[in-house]
Amino acid sequence: QVQLVESGGGLVQPGGSLRLSCAASGSSVSINMVSWYRQAPGKERELVAAISYSGNTNYADSVKGRFTISRDNAKNTVYLDMNSLKPEDTAVYYCKLHSFWGTGTLVTVSS
Repeated sequence: QVQLVESGGGLVQPGGSLRLSCAASGSSVSINMVSWYRQAPGKERELVAAISYSGNTNYADSVKGRFTISRDNAKNTVYLDMNSLKPEDTAVYYCKLHSFWGTGTLVTVSS
């Protein structure tokens, strides 16, 4: 059984930074694609970033140049570094591996 646990969310001012973590168990992040999604209130869940087994990454246009996805194979963890945060980045952030989802971590960008 795959389990994904997100952490690192919180309240941050516009222009600030946060690092989200997705700790996986039951499957290896080094040989699977892992994705970060987000869902803002009243909106559909959307893909934010993904990292493939080979290390290739892709990003939503709205976060390119501000967010970076990476992984630590030894810790079986995927990270999302978020910089220059904007109020519109406010959402619950989820990680996904195969068909498994974490429970999410809330990011609130507000002054």
